[in-house]
Amino acid sequence: MKPKLKHRWSLQQNFLMGLTFGHWMQVLAENRFRISPAYLHRAAAITLVSPLNSLNAFIERKRYGAAIDAVEITQPPVFILGHWRSGTTHLHDLMAQDDVLFHAPNTFQVTNPLTFLTTESTVSKLFAWMIPAKRPMDNMPMSFQSPQEDEFAPLIMSQRSAYLAVSFPQTGQHYEDELTFRDVKPYKVAAWKSAFVTFCKKLTLNDPRALLLKSPPHTARIKTILQMFPDARFVHIHRDPYRVFQSQRHFFDTATWYMYMQRPNLDQIDEGILQRHEVMYDAYFEDLALLPKDRICEVTFDALETDPIAQLSKIYDHLGFTGFDDYKPKVQTYLDSIAGYKKNNFTTLDDATKAVVADRWARSFDVWGYPK
Repeated sequence: MKPKLKHRWSLQQNFLMGLTFGHWMQVLAENRFRISPAYLHRAAAITLVSPLNSLNAFIERKRYGAAIDAVEITQPPVFILGHWRSGTTHLHDLMAQDDVLFHAPNTFQVTNPLTFLTTESTVSKLFAWMIPAKRPMDNMPMSFQSPQEDEFAPLIMSQRSAYLAVSFPQTGQHYEDELTFRDVKPYKVAAWKSAFVTFCKKLTLNDPRALLLKSPPHTARIKTILQMFPDARFVHIHRDPYRVFQSQRHFFDTATWYMYMQRPNLDQIDEGILQRHEVMYDAYFEDLALLPKDRICEVTFDALETDPIAQLSKIYDHLGFTGFDDYKPKVQTYLDSIAGYKKNNFTTLDDATKAVVADRWARSFDVWGYPK
């Protein structure tokens, strides 16, 4: 029996809605135009909106192209690293409260990277209904104005990202290498880098503050990031690997159902979670040697949850950020606003699964001292 397709008819949270017509045709061609019948309505919606994206992108290039090209990013960007479901979003939200030091891209900007300078003020209001009030995987508040993961922006601009393998689980295996960009054809890496730098310039055009960027795939791309931003600074957050595995399972049972363009094979979900963690941290630990110790700070999710002010102070001290005394009351106000939030509760992993996770992710347990 085929599994029930959750949220089958929903058009919410599908990042492909930001593609231009030409880029959408490229993505379809790369996946041999294979769309599962159950998701043809999603393909139709993207096809209908993509010409409008093309028009707005053309207008934006004409209006702002020269100014964007002339932008110089003088403040070193700050990158929040960590595996999915390790607390990267919470840390991003906390640090984004420093509205003097940092500028974090929002949901509208990362999902409409080609057009947001032209469309954000109007379209973000007209289509606010497309963003659920809470994230499906953890019930955290969400809106077009929320700080958001930047991975979607260069994906839409260059059609390069491991996230495309989620949307196209039957034909998108070739995107998996774009998690690290190791062993990827140089023109594809160059396209992603060009898109990412352009997006950062667009964000900086009217706002000179340091960019505060968060994307789990960046954990596997320190080398690539340093080629674009040699002075970049990094914060890495990690969490109990068992909890990460459980939460990733939950993520694939909630959020990814909004992204599919092809029927997923649910029997492959666990292996995919295990493999991505291994690939990500093989790259991370290899690239760490490229960073001076004063350019990366490491925190644990448990410590951040227990005493967020102390952990944020540690980050500011380690990376040389200023203004913590002025930032502290702002972050405390934010913490008070989410004081009633309740995390997901998961049943304990069975012994067989725990043994597999402990074996496959042994380095994470050992390096960070988590009990097996």
